[in-house]
Amino acid sequence: MNCYGLTKKVVYENEEFNLLQHALNIEEAYEGLRYNNIVIATDADVDGMHIRLLLMTFFLQFFPDLVKNGHVYVLETPLFRVRNKQETIYCYDEGEKQAASKKLGSKPEITRFKGLGEISPDEFARFIGDQMRLQPVMLLPDTHIQQLLEYYMGKNTQERQEFIIDNLKVELDLVEEKEGK
Repeated sequence: MNCYGLTKKVVYENEEFNLLQHALNIEEAYEGLRYNNIVIATDADVDGMHIRLLLMTFFLQFFPDLVKNGHVYVLETPLFRVRNKQETIYCYDEGEKQAASKKLGSKPEITRFKGLGEISPDEFARFIGDQMRLQPVMLLPDTHIQQLLEYYMGKNTQERQEFIIDNLKVELDLVEEKEGK
């Protein structure tokens, strides 16, 4: 087994990875790709980020040409819904939520989505399509995939922990903070 856990044996024995390969028609080779865009849609919480990381590791390790040729994306889903009786605005970060609250005026209803399961199918359809926010999974031309995977998925936990702590950003929920004062 390699240092980050995804070996051919693990992938071939995993039903979800097999179903994914079959759905994309990439079991044999990348050239049979059934869809032009592969969109990874996960919750914006820690569990969702782990799933996203595993899927990106899968594509980078076994089908790097999908990433190199711009076929893999991450779907941004809204964190908040801000609405009044006339209008609903979906917000992807705290700044957008603040602007929407200001735009809608006196005490709009604010919902924080904890996961994709909390968003109804009708609502989900509103931010899928032409308006969806997709972040391409990209590699710089000089990126060495093996080194990249070893850094993010390897056994270097102390180095990775220090990187996370040094680059951690904390967002405060300003509306809730004002209401609490």
